[in-house]
Amino acid sequence: MEELVVIGNGMVGHRLIEALRDRDGDHRWHTTVIGEEPRTAYDRVALSSYFDGATAEDLSLGDPTGPATDVHVGERATGIDRAARTVTTASGRTLPYDRLVLATGSTPFVPPIPGHDLPGCHVYRTIEDLDAITGSAKNARTGVVIGGGLLGLEAANALRLLGLQAHVIELAPHLMPAQIDEGAGALLKNLVTDLGVQVHTGTATTGIEPGDDGRAARLTLDGGGHLDTDLVVFSVGIRPRDDLARACGLDLGERGGIAIDDTCTTSDPHIMAIGEAANHRGTVYGLIAPGNAMAEVVADRLVGGDATFTGADTSTKLKLLGVDVASFGDAHGRAPGALDVVVNDAASGRYAKLVVSDDATTLLGGVLVGDASAYATLRPLVGSPLPGDPLALITPDGGASVGADALPADAQICSCNAVTKGTICEAIDAGSTDVPALKSCTRAGTSCGSCVPMLKQLLDQAGIEQSNALCEHFTQSRAELVEIVQATGITTFSALIERHGTGRGCDICKPAVASILASLGGGHILQGEQATLQDTNDRYLANMQRNGTYSVVPRIPGGEITPDKLIVIGEVARDFNLYTKITGGQRIDLFGARLEQLPAIWSRLVQAGFESGHAYGKALRTVKSCVGTTWCRYGVQDSVGLAIRLEERYRGLRSPHKLKSAVSGCARECAEARGKDFGVIATDNGWNLYVGGNGGFTPRHAELLASDLDEDTLIRYIDRFLMFYIRTADRLQRTAAWIEAMDGGLDHLRDVVVHDSLGIAAELEEAMQRHVATYSDEWADVLADPDKLARFVSFANAPDTPDPTISFTTTRDQPVPGTPLNLGMPTPRPQEATR
Repeated sequence: MEELVVIGNGMVGHRLIEALRDRDGDHRWHTTVIGEEPRTAYDRVALSSYFDGATAEDLSLGDPTGPATDVHVGERATGIDRAARTVTTASGRTLPYDRLVLATGSTPFVPPIPGHDLPGCHVYRTIEDLDAITGSAKNARTGVVIGGGLLGLEAANALRLLGLQAHVIELAPHLMPAQIDEGAGALLKNLVTDLGVQVHTGTATTGIEPGDDGRAARLTLDGGGHLDTDLVVFSVGIRPRDDLARACGLDLGERGGIAIDDTCTTSDPHIMAIGEAANHRGTVYGLIAPGNAMAEVVADRLVGGDATFTGADTSTKLKLLGVDVASFGDAHGRAPGALDVVVNDAASGRYAKLVVSDDATTLLGGVLVGDASAYATLRPLVGSPLPGDPLALITPDGGASVGADALPADAQICSCNAVTKGTICEAIDAGSTDVPALKSCTRAGTSCGSCVPMLKQLLDQAGIEQSNALCEHFTQSRAELVEIVQATGITTFSALIERHGTGRGCDICKPAVASILASLGGGHILQGEQATLQDTNDRYLANMQRNGTYSVVPRIPGGEITPDKLIVIGEVARDFNLYTKITGGQRIDLFGARLEQLPAIWSRLVQAGFESGHAYGKALRTVKSCVGTTWCRYGVQDSVGLAIRLEERYRGLRSPHKLKSAVSGCARECAEARGKDFGVIATDNGWNLYVGGNGGFTPRHAELLASDLDEDTLIRYIDRFLMFYIRTADRLQRTAAWIEAMDGGLDHLRDVVVHDSLGIAAELEEAMQRHVATYSDEWADVLADPDKLARFVSFANAPDTPDPTISFTTTRDQPVPGTPLNLGMPTPRPQEATR
């Protein structure tokens, strides 16, 4: 195998490794990666989420180590010997290469003003930088960000999240001068100021003065002004890390950066460069999309391809301090004869500008602030004929719209991953018939997600109907059936299918409707007609196991249990000879109960104060917890108390799929709340709420919905989240998939739950309160009703006779399923059961 050495394990270096691994089917290359930071690549674009509660693990892009890939973290390359084709490192390691790729990225530029190196002055680039800022903020009240570009505004938001009064100082006349024009910058300033950030544009910092403790304390400004502060964050641009290239004699750009050609090759044919370290045709790109494109080109070239990099789309769409900002194409109208079409609605907080050709027929670029919903359709049109009046395209209710059919095949739908309309259409033709499949096949929509609405349009354009029908008996979706039941007051399946469906129903719609009726207060699931709708597990309020027996899982809220209750579980397991196992959800499973034994087991448990744990139903399962401040020296909140409150509030809540939760008492996350449908993590100021996580076949990390909440606000938000999920999700759709499929995704969900954008918050809370007020234990209800109890027999005509096909053997002193008996056939003498 040939040796490839990659210096730099940032996002672009990581993308190169992935791209090469996908292409190198002949196993031509062995790759060695040298990363200076103490961890493998992480999502630097989402770095600010670190202040929202995300951890380094959450940001990680994964460890690329594999059979043909070695990764050395915390290792700094110190020299390149081009003649010997070797790389040396600070630890003394010498690595030979056949091909070398420099993915060294960039460093933050710190202007050499007096006091720039005082304690309390920081840059905003790595996780370690953010840890340092967090440390400085502990005893601070005010923070200043020098630089009002993309990263500067993110840094200002970080200071806000840390509880500081944030100031932004920008030398240019308006914010984000590289991306947006003066009109958009003026509106952005107003919107940011309304959020509590003080903005000083057209202002230069001339020095930083120390306080009595020697730390940065005051900024001096041009014109004689000053600004008191407790910490300073520099965000005034980047500089390519080209020192290794410079030292070994590679050609550099006029203003820095490693000069590369269209193949991403440097002046040495054995060395290539990508990302922010590279200078292509005089341009150093500071965005992830061009870096990814370079990585793809290099990966292709390494396996004998002929891909080229001829420039990149620098369009971007971001949410900065909650404000949507987007720019694309020639946003500043620098093309000869370019014309501006502008809608500036300061009253509603909206600015839109299209840059068009001198004859107003071709879109050249644009800027959107406040409302960037048109970005996904306008950006791919850059360089193409306009489909209508440009003013109508950006005027609310202007009557014009841009659809997927207006885009040429070479229009770039996903700029983050350079995916064209043609590529997506080819994937659709090859069998990718929904958005998740398109994401997997093309990578479109897997980065910022702004192109997902266009993916849906392309599916529609291809004639692929995204049916929402629940099944062949109901043309309506599950969410639509929820609305019908709410509006009509229907309480039975037979009435619903008679009035709004066809046929008699099936094993898809019956349990789904049963769940809907239960979640809307339709009574006990084994009451009357309801009992016939349930699937196998719900029908007997227990999970059927492979030998025909059932498991019993009592609820243990928050995982907290008294010794007396623990003894009861042990006695029940002993007396009924049940297999016993502690679950990952901090509960105890009792396996091997025969159907006719279930009521007797429940009776013992209910008398001891236990309830059904709903392990059999699409309902809340558990709310795990760590011990929190009760015992742990690292805990900052009472996680056990909150977990118990949540589990007792949402117990018995029927939903489209099972629900799991957890509460961690500190950022160490011992309860694994980020892997739950809704998870809560304690902070010094309250609780962070995460949603949309799950384990299972396709694990997902939950995402932050809201931070630093008091307990009552937290519970109101969870009430809204769960009821909105119950009302709008599809059948058997976990919360993660529900959020991903939602138009607007997490941002829309946050608008609904936190900001009440649909005006239904009170209704959702009232619905949850009805559930809490009407809850009753399903086991206890069965025990109190002779008609329901009559269901729990193996043979209707011999209710006291156990099922003879069930047998057990013993493993590790516990009963486990034995070989089933073959009744009615000549068989060897059956294995003797242990019970």
